[in-house]
Amino acid sequence: MPLPQARSGGNPTRLARLAEAHGVALSHEPEPGRHVQVPEGTVVEVLAALGVDASTPRAVRAALERHEWDGRQLLPPTVVLRSGARPVSAPARTSCLSQLPDGTVLRVVTDSGTTLDWGPGTRLPLGVHTLFGHAPDERAAHSTLIVVPEAFPAPRTRASGEGGMGLRVRLRSLLSARSRGRGDLADLGELADWAGRCLGADFLQLDPSHSAVPVPDETAPVSDETAPVPGGRAGEGPAGHAALSSCLPSSRRFPDPVHLRVEDVLEFGCLGEEQRRRAEVLLGRAAALREGVSGGHAPLGRGAVWELKREALELVRSVPLGPGRRAAYEDFVAERGQALVDHATWCALAEAYGSDWRSWPAGLDDPRSAHTARVRAQRQDRVDFHAWAAWLTDCQLAAAQHTARQAGMAVGLVLDPAAGAHPGGSDAWSHQHSLAQGVTLGAPPRGRDARGQDWGLPPWRPDALARAGYGPYREVLAGLFRHAGALRRGRALGRSRLWWIPEGRPPAEGTYVRYDAEALHGVLALEAHRAGAAVLGEDPAGAGPGARESAAPGEPAGLGEPAGRRMRGASVSWPECPDPPLPVVDVQGRPVPWEEVAASPRGRELLAQWGALPG
Repeated sequence: MPLPQARSGGNPTRLARLAEAHGVALSHEPEPGRHVQVPEGTVVEVLAALGVDASTPRAVRAALERHEWDGRQLLPPTVVLRSGARPVSAPARTSCLSQLPDGTVLRVVTDSGTTLDWGPGTRLPLGVHTLFGHAPDERAAHSTLIVVPEAFPAPRTRASGEGGMGLRVRLRSLLSARSRGRGDLADLGELADWAGRCLGADFLQLDPSHSAVPVPDETAPVSDETAPVPGGRAGEGPAGHAALSSCLPSSRRFPDPVHLRVEDVLEFGCLGEEQRRRAEVLLGRAAALREGVSGGHAPLGRGAVWELKREALELVRSVPLGPGRRAAYEDFVAERGQALVDHATWCALAEAYGSDWRSWPAGLDDPRSAHTARVRAQRQDRVDFHAWAAWLTDCQLAAAQHTARQAGMAVGLVLDPAAGAHPGGSDAWSHQHSLAQGVTLGAPPRGRDARGQDWGLPPWRPDALARAGYGPYREVLAGLFRHAGALRRGRALGRSRLWWIPEGRPPAEGTYVRYDAEALHGVLALEAHRAGAAVLGEDPAGAGPGARESAAPGEPAGLGEPAGRRMRGASVSWPECPDPPLPVVDVQGRPVPWEEVAASPRGRELLAQWGALPG
């Protein structure tokens, strides 16, 4: 449909061409047969969020010229190719390289340092490599080459091939007699052990449990139960956005240390008498918070629990690590690399300057600035504390997954990631150049939802991801896949288009932005392959009619579906606090009667410890 005449008197056809070139939709179809025109102002503002100035006719002409010049480059910034048992296709048969001049020589330097001439029959290993091109006209270029599996890893099943059932778990609500204010990773391990051995469960699906703020935020709600999530708007903050929570976390790369069982940290047992007494007093106060939650007198707040656990951890940290533990910690630091340094730095700075990096003093908004490096050095002890806490959390999450598998679970932990991270949090600070500024993710009006939804999440910029070799996206996925048997794809992983809303506009005045779904799927498959984990598909409810993404070769499958049935498990609306009985679902997502779950006396005894039995 034609774009309305530009306010600046520009050529609407030229602006429409620019929007199409950058994947910005001019209209959408909320229901079959009804087309909605996107306001011109929305198109201009979304283009601005993509780094494209379309504010005047002259700017539009210049932007089109730049786009045409970019299209004449020898190589695109990133090439994503599927691999397999057969040799990779010759470059001329690869669509993104089909315009190469005859005689162009391509070489690949693999991630292991091997140099290969790329031609017909060349076998390229899976991984992230560098592609070099030399054309006969003396042009030369290089780009990132990502070789990905042809298919996602299949979910593990029982030896019989039959799909099993599992539990959907809100970790923070999994309160046992030993919980300190919230459910913790030791509770999760105990539940996994019982569910695998006594119920024959194959998985535990966890609701988001990502890292939140390192200190209580007085401006945020006490409870993280009220944060809006895709599909709802409960508890919206200013401008329809939520405060930091597990659903709108600071970081998806690291789990929340509030879920640590402090007493299970090895060094806790080495505390001196006075330090141990102080730690037990702190944890006793946290346990009292649990009683308030169990009695229905208090919400499942994070801030107070973390403050008490943090003080106890400070005491535990005074115990030096033994040689083996020190080596394990150093291995973790080396493995997580710059991602851990950035996250721990953000946590240390948030303690001093607040939980939104956008309000920090000048110079600290850039993770790579000299000023940030100086302040990091000044606060190195706090940076080290948060890196150490991340390691402890990683260890306990790994133990929970190990327990699940040892208990006979075919899959173990299934992580259901949040759709994104808070714009003021750790991920947004680290990845700010790959995230769009001035827009948020959401969903258009549809059906009974006449207003639409604003999730308050900054979207990935598809152009910036390609220029970065999908590095930030791969970094988030690597963090999500750690110690997971499977990952649910959710609403924002690998979608072909997402709904962008310019700041200050209602959700209805947003528009769709196109993504390279093939590349995103490929990178997702590569990280799943590296982790030995599965990816579970889900209906893209927020994608709109016509955007339903087919189960093409390599598409995420369901969990344990020998008859080709897609898993729709645990895709239920978020319950209000207080929590209902712990949901039990089969592999198709159908509820399992509690009479079957709690048939044994031991089953009732264990579930009663978490307050999970119906009254």
